[in-house]
Amino acid sequence: MTDDVLIVHGGTPLQGQIRVRGAKNLVSKAMVAALLGESPSRLYDVPRIRDVEVVSGLLELHGVKVTAGAEDGELVMDPTNVESASTDEINVHAGSSRIPILLCGPLLHRLGHAFIPDLGGCHIGPRPIDFHIQSLREFGAVVDKTPEGMHLSAPNGLHGAKLELPYPSVGATEQVLLTAVRAEGVTELRNAAIEPEIMDLICILQKMGAIITVHTDRVIEIQGVPRLYGYEHKPIPDRIEAASWAAAALATRGEIEVLGARQADMMTFLNVFRSIGGELKITDDRVARDGITGAQGGIKFWHPGGELKAVALETDVHPGFMTDWQQPLVVALTQAHGISIMHETVYEQRLGYTEALNTMGATIQVYRDCLGGTPCRFGRRNFMHSAVIAGPSKLHAADLRIPDLRAGFAHLIAALAAEGTSRVYGVDLIKRGYEDFEAKLAALGAHVERP
Repeated sequence: MTDDVLIVHGGTPLQGQIRVRGAKNLVSKAMVAALLGESPSRLYDVPRIRDVEVVSGLLELHGVKVTAGAEDGELVMDPTNVESASTDEINVHAGSSRIPILLCGPLLHRLGHAFIPDLGGCHIGPRPIDFHIQSLREFGAVVDKTPEGMHLSAPNGLHGAKLELPYPSVGATEQVLLTAVRAEGVTELRNAAIEPEIMDLICILQKMGAIITVHTDRVIEIQGVPRLYGYEHKPIPDRIEAASWAAAALATRGEIEVLGARQADMMTFLNVFRSIGGELKITDDRVARDGITGAQGGIKFWHPGGELKAVALETDVHPGFMTDWQQPLVVALTQAHGISIMHETVYEQRLGYTEALNTMGATIQVYRDCLGGTPCRFGRRNFMHSAVIAGPSKLHAADLRIPDLRAGFAHLIAALAAEGTSRVYGVDLIKRGYEDFEAKLAALGAHVERP
């Protein structure tokens, strides 16, 4: 489709200022949480991305009134009249997102039953929902699998349970939180994910009336309550988008100020950025900017000139180096002097995008071996999950086809850094997680256009 192509004239350093809003990986879950309340919820700083549209549609199918608030980016969700949606209506969203699985707990509490269609999302390796289903059964749900999806019921209500994750999965932790808050009794979750987005979701649920204790060693305890109420919340900023623009500044030898980016959520990334040779300056909200007290802070990222340095990195769960940070950063590492290593420990098929970078002149080899010491989910299981990047490489233009969201932005960065004109196909997939990215590119001086 010609309207899903972006023509990128590369070789120009990106320079300027853009803003990130609420985190994609929190906003959609906050919208689901609104189902649990008995009064309207109000969410601020919501980005205009495809995932928000999908979740809005799913909520509206179940009788939640979703409207825009008075402020730009404000969303009001009224769950007063939650009702069942038809299987056919829900199936319209089949394959477009993995969010529907998280509706199970809230719908079981509100309606006593739920239907989940076939799930979609990015193709970066199997993300099994087995633990989601098993944990729902532990809470007392009955799950019937059918060709069109899964029907769930809770004939005796939902009750607290003792659960332990085999891996600190973000999605599975969210599932337990959204189900346990109104389950009768106490739930204990061990080996839970503790990402900033998880902590922000816990903050939202506490605002709604939940009783949640975060213990040491990844243990979360939830004391069920009979009812919850609406919330007002401004989500944490999107640390993935912020890091993506930082990598773009490094790869194109530019300077980008990311308003809204927050140091506390990005400390691991910022350390790596500096280790490579990038420079950054952090401005807090409370610091006056241009004489305006209280103006929004952020982080400025730039390439200081000179050589970038190679690094050895491993992705990991928080507080480690985030898996969603690696693809954009690898593009920047193609410009570093020496041999860099990226060991992907979270998703087994997340290095496929490097093949396109090699066609552009990069020198990247991928291996089945674990090139690092971080515990890996799939070592010795025949997955190409370690990359060795030799640089610096002069990138040249190519025709690129986007395979998934984060790899898509990495391909876009590569096209911006390359000499010549590239055609990037499937670019609308980037809209799933990057708000107004074409307008932001224009603001940064990028030469891009639609055919």
